[in-house]
Amino acid sequence: MTPVLFSNARLIDPEAGTDAVGWLNVSDGRIVARGDGAQGPDAPDAERIDCHGKCLAPGIVDIGVKVCEPGERHKESYKSAGLAAAAGGVTTIVTRPDTAPVIDTPETLEFVTRRAQADTPVNVLPMAALTKGREGREMTEIGFLLDAGAVAFTDCDHVVTNTKVFSRALTYARSCGALVIAHPQEPGLSNGAAATSGKFAALRGLASVSPMAERMGLDRDIALLEMTGAKYHADQITTARALPALERAKRNGLDITAGTSIHHLTLNELDVADYRTFFKVKPPLRSEDDRQAVIEAVRTGLIDTISSMHTPQDEESKRLPFEEAASGAVALETLLPAALRLYHAEQLDLPTLFRAMALNPAKRLGLESGRLTESAPADLVLFDPDVPFVLDRFTLKSKSQNTPFDGQRMQGRVLATYVGGTPVYRRD
Repeated sequence: MTPVLFSNARLIDPEAGTDAVGWLNVSDGRIVARGDGAQGPDAPDAERIDCHGKCLAPGIVDIGVKVCEPGERHKESYKSAGLAAAAGGVTTIVTRPDTAPVIDTPETLEFVTRRAQADTPVNVLPMAALTKGREGREMTEIGFLLDAGAVAFTDCDHVVTNTKVFSRALTYARSCGALVIAHPQEPGLSNGAAATSGKFAALRGLASVSPMAERMGLDRDIALLEMTGAKYHADQITTARALPALERAKRNGLDITAGTSIHHLTLNELDVADYRTFFKVKPPLRSEDDRQAVIEAVRTGLIDTISSMHTPQDEESKRLPFEEAASGAVALETLLPAALRLYHAEQLDLPTLFRAMALNPAKRLGLESGRLTESAPADLVLFDPDVPFVLDRFTLKSKSQNTPFDGQRMQGRVLATYVGGTPVYRRD
């Protein structure tokens, strides 16, 4: 592989917390040197790429991407998801097991791994189900699934309501060193809800759930963590009420991290407006006060990761009355432009954003990526944070185009994406 020298780059280093002009030297798929100044050293054997002062950052590590293979390939395939990820600056996708059939056996896991390796230009790390069929009754063969390549275990939005089953699964996962990812929610309260309780939901006549349901679910999970000592990640913390419990759990030394979705950081409950189903996500969009509290939690590091929670849905499942429509939105391509809204609003700087989108997810999964340090994998994204555009959902590379950002003015474009130093996407 020909060495590459990225010169005249605005290096976004989430580990050092810096945003400064510099250069980066890549060889054999890894970063071998970096430094300050625009031009960098003489490197006659290297391909020189002039970044023209644009941002060069670690590639995004996106936890919780749904690829609809097996079972619903018409919504999203590994090929289309990989192309969407590359176009969005996502160099590693961590896929969910909520497929049909569920990824709960080594054989199914090996099938999707082969599909991903054959069809996807970016790194793909599969998660497996925590319980068989995601039914919450019997835990999966965690040890065998780890050996088959599972990087974490989750039942996604199916909360394991049987605390004995969940505690046994956590105990076994701890003995294997496995990470468990859970969806903090009290399902008795949230079942059938399409909005967050409040004046807006009442005026729209929508079935709603109190923000306390998230707090109650997190409190239960924290108690089980105290009992089992497992490694735990909350997939989405979206309410202010859940934050004090999360802060106490971290202060008490539990092995707990938490994420949030880009939609809950950039949208609120009022965006539903006239029952627009592209804005129906799970958990439902929250109040503006909750949104601001979650942004602050990301800024301080209380919330560790930002993810797309990419959930493709076809037109038929969205063209329904709001309460009947399927939840979820695609976001692999819109994750970075949407996150840049927070940068342009001066709420989060770029190193903080990439700490949550690249460094922290990589650290939680034990990956070497997410950094700009020497010897780290050369998984990189080159982007212009300032270029404006209007999003047209029909230009997205995902098979499904259920994005809430359709027709919205956005600012920030991916110019190129590199995996192991090899370009997997270049903007025309």
